[in-house]
Amino acid sequence: MHLMHGWPVYWALLTGSASAYLRDIEANEGASEWPPKLRKPTERGIIMNVARTFSNWRRYRQTVNELGRMTPRELSDLGIARGDIHRVARQAAGF
Repeated sequence: MHLMHGWPVYWALLTGSASAYLRDIEANEGASEWPPKLRKPTERGIIMNVARTFSNWRRYRQTVNELGRMTPRELSDLGIARGDIHRVARQAAGF
């Protein structure tokens, strides 16, 4: 990431608000400084694809963490074996 963006962009991507980041880019289209104007529709698609992939990864990690904290009894109530946690998380995240 460019240094002029800094923490706000990093935070926006971590919290999953890529749309706010794209609005910021579109608001500064006429500016001669960073960020550069998005000229091709594919550039926006690439940014959205990266944001979507990151969001899916976060959902996967959150699911793994939540299921990993459960007791064997809670997992069996859900019909999940401890060895199936990663498979279930991948399905939940859409991988």
